[in-house]
Amino acid sequence: MSRAGTLYLIPSSLGAGTAMQVLPPSTLGVLARLTAFIVEDPRTARAFLKAAGYPHPLQDAEFQVCNEHTRASEIAGLLQPLLDGRDCGLVSEAGCPAVADPGAAVVRLAHAREVRVVPLVGPSAILLALMTSGLEGQRFAFHGYLPVEATRRRAALIELERDSRRERRTQMFIEAPYRNMQLLRAIFDACRGDTLLCLATDLTLATEAIGTRTIAEWKARAPPALNRRPTVFLLCCEAAWSETVKSREV
Repeated sequence: MSRAGTLYLIPSSLGAGTAMQVLPPSTLGVLARLTAFIVEDPRTARAFLKAAGYPHPLQDAEFQVCNEHTRASEIAGLLQPLLDGRDCGLVSEAGCPAVADPGAAVVRLAHAREVRVVPLVGPSAILLALMTSGLEGQRFAFHGYLPVEATRRRAALIELERDSRRERRTQMFIEAPYRNMQLLRAIFDACRGDTLLCLATDLTLATEAIGTRTIAEWKARAPPALNRRPTVFLLCCEAAWSETVKSREV
């Protein structure tokens, strides 16, 4: 039986055309020698490869699709090139693959089939947002997308705020960019004025905007321009954060 190939987890840029600026040479070097990829959308994957200086003709690259519509029964077939001995790259639409990303199922099965999995260095919107928020960085949770329906979303926000206060935890979540303003208004309506809110928008792009304020302070300002701009939302109860800071001063 031939040796299985290696599955490389390749972070992609968080915005168009920035791959060369945010990926280290070591990651670009691995990317340049691969010809087989597992991606969410071949069109955006080709654009990413082009921006990353991919040296091979794009028509020669092979793409298998793993997205939210991929059935569990189809995942095994995606590993066949690896089982045949070829190295493959797993690429997300943006940021790190397998983190809030359907590629996690591929990674899990790769481990089960004893395929070597290698994570490569690149941007993660979740970690970049947490780093730059100034909020609790030892206890945090990422919740992905909150419910869209207004009543369920409000209940989720109240529970996240309550949990933050109880556990001294930073709560992180995202929304489809065209619904960002709806989520922001829901936060303003559901959460206490002294709760801290960080908005991390367009991370790593020229239009990047990051700010941490209490909700009362955000409400007293002109609404931030979040519409159709990828944003990570971070909540941390002011009381919990103050207690954490004090405990480090002892």
